[in-house]
Amino acid sequence: MPFNELPAHVWPRQAARQEDGVVTIAGVPLPEIAEEYGTPVMVVDEDDFRSRCRDMAAAFGAPENVHYASKAFLTRRIARWVDEEGLALDVASENELRIALAANFPAERITVHGNNKADSFLRLCVEAGVGHVVIDSHQELGELNAVAGELGAVQDVFIRVKPGVDAHTHEFIATSHEDQKFGLSLASGSAHKAAVDAIGAANLSLAGLHCHVGSQVFDAEGFKLAAERVLGLYATIFTEQGVALDYLDLGGGYGIAYVEGEEPLDVAGVARDLLGSVRRVADELGIPAPTVVVEPGRAIAGPSTVTVYRAGTIKDVHTSNTATRRYVSVDGGMSDNIRPALYQAEYDARVVNRFVDGAGVPTRLVGSHCESGDILIGDAVWPEDVASGDLVALAATGAYCYSMASNYNAFGRPAVVSVRSGHASEMVRRETVEDILSRDID
Repeated sequence: MPFNELPAHVWPRQAARQEDGVVTIAGVPLPEIAEEYGTPVMVVDEDDFRSRCRDMAAAFGAPENVHYASKAFLTRRIARWVDEEGLALDVASENELRIALAANFPAERITVHGNNKADSFLRLCVEAGVGHVVIDSHQELGELNAVAGELGAVQDVFIRVKPGVDAHTHEFIATSHEDQKFGLSLASGSAHKAAVDAIGAANLSLAGLHCHVGSQVFDAEGFKLAAERVLGLYATIFTEQGVALDYLDLGGGYGIAYVEGEEPLDVAGVARDLLGSVRRVADELGIPAPTVVVEPGRAIAGPSTVTVYRAGTIKDVHTSNTATRRYVSVDGGMSDNIRPALYQAEYDARVVNRFVDGAGVPTRLVGSHCESGDILIGDAVWPEDVASGDLVALAATGAYCYSMASNYNAFGRPAVVSVRSGHASEMVRRETVEDILSRDID
């Protein structure tokens, strides 16, 4: 694909390059956004985000069966979009819950995760009336039961189960194998004991089981295998306890395309296959089929967003006697996108302020931080006429880039701007050095 073309399956659905070479999203030129809000700047296509919410709801039967995983990207405005589309919401920390509540997201449609929930977190869950708390340990089960008892409440819960499925993804984002921090083991009987204890707890009500095979998963068979293994525990609970659990939460992890050569997971196809498999296995086990709920975050937020940088220093580095690599530096990097440094994530990047058409040269796109590993794109061939001052945008940065952003080298976190129907609206203002100093007690 020529460098000036935008891979449609990677870029936001309303991204387009105009006749003058300028890239627009939802009709808004990216150079205009960069001029008004500075760079780096994250640009979110609101209609793209909402359309992916609707796609997920259609695939899994109803909006309430889709729990947007807010850890991917959360602001009050995003929480309101999710609410308006009728989806439920997952949170994984006390502050994520507080942000959701500050956006007036209905607490009864919130599911709460976390492997180390403090007493204050558990109390807030019960006091706010969240829909479900996902129990991650035997210790937490006892603590939550005690908190709910003190508050005179009965809290609905899921038990997080490790089904022992090997998801084909990076080690850091695989979450279903035994030797990792999340959940209770299916193989050892720990998950079974937790389920029995939850059923017997005076102030807990076991509503279902939860599992999550990993993130950025493209092999749909892992989801099916996990469902089949966890349904075995449903059957045991039904036989031993006489309890038919209502929900099977299969987590998220649906892979998206980050670069031209990748294809996103066919969510609609996976949903048909997965829901059919759950019904079939439940029938074989002689149990009522639970309602399947899922937790997409990246698959909704990721493709909706681009990050726009301004190119600065450009220099050619001799890598051998016969080879040269061009280094293009931009005014952000690992403080606003740690993923390439953390687990070798790849991205698609294009110049968005004009056409470029020079001969191709080996190029590395790097950030401005004091780390040799501050590399956004490690091995590419770009036109040689990319120049200082050009605007370079990385696609599919909606998931985990802003939520994992830092102040490394005292960089401020970027502004976030949403676009819709030809209009841009600031969602999160740029963080300034005054913001950083305001927390620095001299």
